[in-house]
Amino acid sequence: MFITCFFLSVIAWVLIALSDTHRYVIREPLNFKNIPQKRAFRSLQSDTVDVTMLGSGWKMLFSRMNSQDHPVDIDLHTLESKNYIVLANQLKHINAQRDADNQIISINPDTLYFDFTNRIIKRVPVKLMLSINYQHQFALSDHIKIKPEYVTLSGPSNRVRGITKWPTDSLKLDHVNEDVSTRVKLKPVDDGSMVIYPKNVQVDIPVDEFTEKTLEIPIKLVNQNYDIVKIFPQKVKITFRVALSNYAGIDGNFFEATANMNLWRKKGYSTLPVTLTRLPSFCKIVSIVPRNIDFIVKK
Repeated sequence: MFITCFFLSVIAWVLIALSDTHRYVIREPLNFKNIPQKRAFRSLQSDTVDVTMLGSGWKMLFSRMNSQDHPVDIDLHTLESKNYIVLANQLKHINAQRDADNQIISINPDTLYFDFTNRIIKRVPVKLMLSINYQHQFALSDHIKIKPEYVTLSGPSNRVRGITKWPTDSLKLDHVNEDVSTRVKLKPVDDGSMVIYPKNVQVDIPVDEFTEKTLEIPIKLVNQNYDIVKIFPQKVKITFRVALSNYAGIDGNFFEATANMNLWRKKGYSTLPVTLTRLPSFCKIVSIVPRNIDFIVKK
């Protein structure tokens, strides 16, 4: 009976203690809003602050167990004329954006200081971070299109000048067997002093099924000068992979095969390698037969 009464009294005490109101401190990230357009800045302190909350013991307990962040929205419009923000002056506005049971009493540090530099605007190309695996016999059939191809960066000159391209978030695709059209987010900026626009881009990836095709292409001699030259064979057989949608329309006029007589004249080659100097970008060469040709120069 004693042990039972003891445990019941402990449970009752814990329930009463958790029902009381307590002050407790949690760490929350900052979210900057209304960033100055004419001044670039860099925060001189951490991007998280200690927030003092007022709530029941239950609320305090659950806040320790819940790992989800509730960013503190800070308005930076006054940085147009000064280099610091007093958080106490914004506390009423901050709480107005939060739930009634998630109100803030105070924030430490109470004042945020910023360092200012010249601000510039720059356009840079988008770099698609793509990892793609195609289903058997399928492949990219044309150039990947990104819209827009360029994004606009605004921020401190010493940071923006060194940026030559801006990456997207990783796009991973597996077993692809059809065209892909999707929106991809750009990598977010890692500092509140920079702004990027737009925040995402449209990506179109043309995909088609590929098959092999073989054509015979006449070989053209270059740097022949005034020599009379006979070559063996006079044509080369090329095998290439092409999308089914382009199969019927592609012929020998899309290709050019050449052999360079300067390799014999200047380097003493006894046979001449065949080079494809023109071919469609959407074709992938499988083989060239023969790779080298014989020749006779008539004196």
